[in-house]
Amino acid sequence: MVLLCVVWGAQQVAMKAVAGDIAPIMQVAVRSGIAAALVWIIGKWIMREVWLPGVWCRSGLVVAVLFAGEFLFVAEGLRRTSASHMAVFLYTAPLFAAIGLHLRLPEERLGAIQWLGMSLAFAGIATTFLMPRDGTAIQTVNANSLPGDLLGLCAGATWGFTTVAVRTSRLSEASATQTLFYQLAGAFVLLLPLSLLAGQSLMSFSTGAVASLVFQTLIVSVASYLIWFWMLRRYLAARLGVLAFMSPLFGVMMGYLWLGEQTSFGFLLGASLTIAGLLVVNLSKVAAQNRRDTSGPAPKHPKEKIPL
Repeated sequence: MVLLCVVWGAQQVAMKAVAGDIAPIMQVAVRSGIAAALVWIIGKWIMREVWLPGVWCRSGLVVAVLFAGEFLFVAEGLRRTSASHMAVFLYTAPLFAAIGLHLRLPEERLGAIQWLGMSLAFAGIATTFLMPRDGTAIQTVNANSLPGDLLGLCAGATWGFTTVAVRTSRLSEASATQTLFYQLAGAFVLLLPLSLLAGQSLMSFSTGAVASLVFQTLIVSVASYLIWFWMLRRYLAARLGVLAFMSPLFGVMMGYLWLGEQTSFGFLLGASLTIAGLLVVNLSKVAAQNRRDTSGPAPKHPKEKIPL
């Protein structure tokens, strides 16, 4: 799980590092198209899975559009803000997923402690956006990144709504490869023509650009996502979710080490509050699960699909 968090934290940094050679939106389109083909081969020909029929035209289309929207926000946000900022705002997704599931599923109702954690996380987001950033060169740069930060928050919201769409539809019964294929294929089909219309289609295949695309395609979009789904079938999702919050920390660290990005005190304070609030929400789920484990036989957990 630590290795997965390193990979996910490096994703935005890898995109930002070669944005001058290949526009971020084109990077997402290309990597998603190749990854979708590979996932289809893995699911249909290697794992011999039987995919649910008749879900692509409704549930599949919904998650495809949401996934494409998420990475459209990521791609455009990276043109306006730092990779470290994007890594933090993207991982606000559990906040929006928790609210959506609270409204849709009775078993996902939030308790008092979880609402406390939600309040803390939203206070962190407000601090990040509202705390004064003027006065130094670093803070001026961060003030200019506000539109990109907002797009990063939209990406986190879209990711969270994708989780809600999967959990509350027939895709909750589908295999990991089927759900992942719909998301990747949707990103390719929707974002490729959009990149052409937006004039962001030029590609310079430098060594760094090729290495970044290979990393994003094979390591992030295929290997890490399938490993994540595999782990969800063998470990409690709530406990894995707590560990997943290491990803934005790795993202901030690698943004500093790889790209030399600087952050203001206001951003660091807000990010710390947000991550702390998310941990409160998820740790309360772990505590509740532990109480159920010690009070009697563990219930059978349905296969849980959490899209990346």
